[in-house]
Amino acid sequence: MAEYLASIFGTEKDKVNCSFYFKIGACRHGDRCSRLHNKPTFSQEVFTEMEEKYGDVEEMNVCDNLGDHLVGNVYVKFRREEDAEKAVLDLNNRWFNSQPIHAELSPVTDFREACCRQYEMGECTRGGFCNFMHLKPISRELRRELYGRRRKRHRSRSRSRERHSRSRDRSRGGRERRRSRDRERSGRF
Repeated sequence: MAEYLASIFGTEKDKVNCSFYFKIGACRHGDRCSRLHNKPTFSQEVFTEMEEKYGDVEEMNVCDNLGDHLVGNVYVKFRREEDAEKAVLDLNNRWFNSQPIHAELSPVTDFREACCRQYEMGECTRGGFCNFMHLKPISRELRRELYGRRRKRHRSRSRSRERHSRSRDRSRGGRERRRSRDRERSGRF
């Protein structure tokens, strides 16, 4: 039964999910449609766009605060600084939800210090007006999907580089490599 449901998901045969919305992201019936419109979460949409357009995303944090200085803030940490610079230049010319996006580079490299520890433990008394970041939680499944996809891609690249460097080392001869390792271990250089 599960296989059958998976095979018809998003097609005209699917009586639960709207096939038009699944294919083109819009439906002529709008909110009155009798079928479900499966919308990606904001986090998923932003993460995917950042990775596709600008480069590898190491971390993304979406604030759930209500204070003026944190409301609507999204922090994206890219693997390379050049990717972050490119994203800032491009995003400052864009709008979201009828408002301009104000992107800037941040000196923060470790967001754990910026997060409210009391909120993470469910004990923050300041609520949404806390001056530390209250991060919107994402499900484990979504976290695995977003971050796992990239890790798989990097693992395959790094393994091929590793194999390439091993074969290059073999061609140079193992004796010299062993001698230098022995010198390093003994403290002689």
